[in-house]
Amino acid sequence: MIFLRHLGRLLKDFLGFAWQNKAWWIVPFIIILLLFSFLIIFGQTTAPFIYTLF
Repeated sequence: MIFLRHLGRLLKDFLGFAWQNKAWWIVPFIIILLLFSFLIIFGQTTAPFIYTLF
């Protein structure tokens, strides 16, 4: 739970930086990195279940 609080604070800092410096090109990179990280995390947990099906 603490991890999510720190992740939220980090995202808030990134968005604050982009808003203040008008660096909107950073936002798509952050979104893509988050999607890849969720894909890696959830892909590792479901892999053993997929192997048992075959």
